[in-house]
Amino acid sequence: MTHDIIREHGTTKGRYVIRLNGAEAELTYSITTPTLIIADHTAVPDSFRGTGAGLALVTRLVEDARKGGVRIMPLCPFVNAQRKKHPEWADAFAV
Repeated sequence: MTHDIIREHGTTKGRYVIRLNGAEAELTYSITTPTLIIADHTAVPDSFRGTGAGLALVTRLVEDARKGGVRIMPLCPFVNAQRKKHPEWADAFAV
């Protein structure tokens, strides 16, 4: 399934959002420095289960971090678990 991911980026916080049938899956992050963000939280409603929405959110986070020269601190357990499953993403993480 292909997901439309919207990035909402502020000065100190941001999030990636997928909206589907009135529900929202999100991955939130905090901006600590121009080159470091903290992945805080991922929330995927039950209605999204099995769609790959969580992985899609983390994949987009990694892609954007690479493009922007930013490293990710994975405080969110889901993001950290995905990091461990995808060693090819190691360059995007600050661990």
